[in-house]
Amino acid sequence: MTIQIYNTVARRKEEFIPADPKRVTMYVCGPTVYSFPHIGNARPAVVFDVFYRLLMHEFGHVIYVRNITDVDDKINAAAVSEGISIGQISARYTRTYHQNMADLGVLPPSIEPKVTEHMPQIIDMIKRLIVAGNAYEAEGHVLFHVPSYHEYGVLSGRNLKELIAGARVDVAPFKKDDADFVLWKPSGEDQPAWDSPWGAGRPGWHIECSTMIEQHLGETIDIHGGGQDLIFPHHENERAQSTCAHHGKLFSRYWMHNGFVNVNHEKMSKSLGNILLVQDLLEQASGEAVRFTLLGTHYRSPLDWTDQVLNQSSRNLDRLYEVLQKLDDVDVDVDVSAEDMPVAFMDALKDDLNTPAAIAELHKLAKQVNTVFSHDSRQVLKKQLLAAGKILGILQQDPAAWFRGTNEIDEMEILALLEQRASAKNERDFKRADEIRNQLKAMGIQVQDRPDGTSSWRKA
Repeated sequence: MTIQIYNTVARRKEEFIPADPKRVTMYVCGPTVYSFPHIGNARPAVVFDVFYRLLMHEFGHVIYVRNITDVDDKINAAAVSEGISIGQISARYTRTYHQNMADLGVLPPSIEPKVTEHMPQIIDMIKRLIVAGNAYEAEGHVLFHVPSYHEYGVLSGRNLKELIAGARVDVAPFKKDDADFVLWKPSGEDQPAWDSPWGAGRPGWHIECSTMIEQHLGETIDIHGGGQDLIFPHHENERAQSTCAHHGKLFSRYWMHNGFVNVNHEKMSKSLGNILLVQDLLEQASGEAVRFTLLGTHYRSPLDWTDQVLNQSSRNLDRLYEVLQKLDDVDVDVDVSAEDMPVAFMDALKDDLNTPAAIAELHKLAKQVNTVFSHDSRQVLKKQLLAAGKILGILQQDPAAWFRGTNEIDEMEILALLEQRASAKNERDFKRADEIRNQLKAMGIQVQDRPDGTSSWRKA
């Protein structure tokens, strides 16, 4: 089965055929680094990480670019509030973002450009848009003239009047058209500024991504991804200015957008006070469980994050790791090959990245552990579980380490208590043995007695 993806601009699923199978290109809008990452920031990172893994499996060479927006009015406001530079703010939250995403098992992109490193290229693209008649200077600003691009609105599927009515459009007397958007704007005394032909200022949001894509991937890319909230105005504006800067050349061949994250059936927002920070969720459960939760709903559908969903994901992962633990006596190659990938699992992922269906196939595989007994059959099953888990970014830990967890646990104390319990059992002091088991339970430790009389432990 070939990869099928829902192309936002076409409004249907299409077969994914890269322009060059030996060089697949993908750009995904990354974070604006002015605060701690929340679960809404994590969803596209995890979704497109799985898609990146799938593309690597199918094509081998993929150039995946995910940017860092390190100049923005929100960054500037945070810097002013703390009395430090925008560079200090962006560096701090970039580090946090990297750590949080690593905790969720997200692979680094091939290239991670920063806006501040691309000012000459941004200015150059704006100049070209002015020369082409698609942009104009007005009172220290440079604006893109929306009526100059006749396909404006095609990506979002609405006409220009609807788009303007539904958007917070900046009203300014120097605009030629209400829909015109800023490519460059002047900076005040407390705002970051770069020299340009139009005066000291800074770029608009949309031109930044267009420039970084051109710089690192070329004029036409295979896939452009991001959250559903970016379709308009960000991606609509990107598409307009990039197409015009390249004299009508196709900008992106496929557009992919993930759905929103809701919290307890309500939209996640600062006004409701229900923003879920990744770092807080990581205190409640493992990064793998958070990742598994994000993959439990199809990427294009809204994800409703409830109080129970993270616990359920942890329990489901426990079951899968229990299966791997039962296969602990089976040796497999560290690097499982493409031939080990389960067909039904891969077909699910190739069908518009249907991770819920792929996870269902993973559970089907896990159930087979009690029905296969030969060493060869168990080895095949273990390889398939590990190979499928690698694509999803899960099940790569040692099962014993998974059950012991990563929180601060005094392993020496636990082992000492287990030895005391074993001695009590040998002396037939079962009351004392039960007391030690309860003591360990109170510490969050579950004792597992083996048929041979020995015991092991895991985090409850």
